[in-house]
Amino acid sequence: MLISVYVPFVVTAVLAVCAPRPALRLPPRPAAWALACAALVSAAGWAGALALLAFTGVAQIPEIAEEGRWSVAVLRAHDPVYLVVAVGSALVLAAGIASLGVAAVRQVRDIARVRRECAQLPGDTELAVVDDDVPLAFALPGAPGRIVVSRGMLRCLDGHEREALLAHERAHLRGRHHLFQSLWRLTAALNPLLRPLAVAGGFVLERWADEEAAERVGDRTVVAHAVGRAALASAGASRPFALAVTGGAVPQRVRALLAPPPARRSLPFVAGGLLLAVCCASLAGAASDSDRMVDSAQRARCATHPGFTSPPPAGDHRHAVARCCARPDHPEGGERHP
Repeated sequence: MLISVYVPFVVTAVLAVCAPRPALRLPPRPAAWALACAALVSAAGWAGALALLAFTGVAQIPEIAEEGRWSVAVLRAHDPVYLVVAVGSALVLAAGIASLGVAAVRQVRDIARVRRECAQLPGDTELAVVDDDVPLAFALPGAPGRIVVSRGMLRCLDGHEREALLAHERAHLRGRHHLFQSLWRLTAALNPLLRPLAVAGGFVLERWADEEAAERVGDRTVVAHAVGRAALASAGASRPFALAVTGGAVPQRVRALLAPPPARRSLPFVAGGLLLAVCCASLAGAASDSDRMVDSAQRARCATHPGFTSPPPAGDHRHAVARCCARPDHPEGGERHP
């Protein structure tokens, strides 16, 4: 466990540094799913590793060992985690959980506000045209979602570009891109090292919608012009939790639309999958080692008692410990009969 428990930290750092750049060059739809899986697995591995470090260190405190009925000496021999490491891990984990709770509350508030805005929009169709000279176009997720376009934005685009804009926003709603955004925001709140994945994910979602709009319209150049004109017209006008055609790095999106569609490559996905598999296997191995370590420490505690005659058989650790600690002559278990 001494080494395997630290592997999730290494995997998280490698993904945070290496994953965003290739994700921007891959087909956006599988790239978005890959980034979501990477963020979810690495965040869980990060939290699990911190919890194991905190437990194995705190468990060596004599008062806690007395309550758990295990041997401190055996724990230290199997996995000598310094108390400062355990306390630091516990503090980092507590801060991450608190940050995750705050982010979750904000997400719930944003969703509630979006639903209220959807209910207040005119009409009951998917498209809502608002009488506003400020160029605006964005999708509000919901059940169902709505596409909001201002008259000012419609005046900035010609007929084909309007079709491309609407196709882009429909792709956001159809792909439920707001769920990807929520996942990346929550995992980045739990583990700040995952913020590069969240930033790259936001760009990939816009590219995903761009590519679907290009397929619908049948002309990548038209979509590129629509994205560029809409971004220039609505510079600085954005809304939180809204998915807009003007989101992301617009120059990079326009260049990608003017180029051929990205080629499919399997090597980055295979490499990322292997890293996530290593993270899961290491965390599972560390948890199993921790369980066996505690069992051994409990058996050693019972073996040192004068009334204990032989060590419990392998494979029956918990039942043996329970029998040992429940003996009438054990100082911490059972009743004393005359």
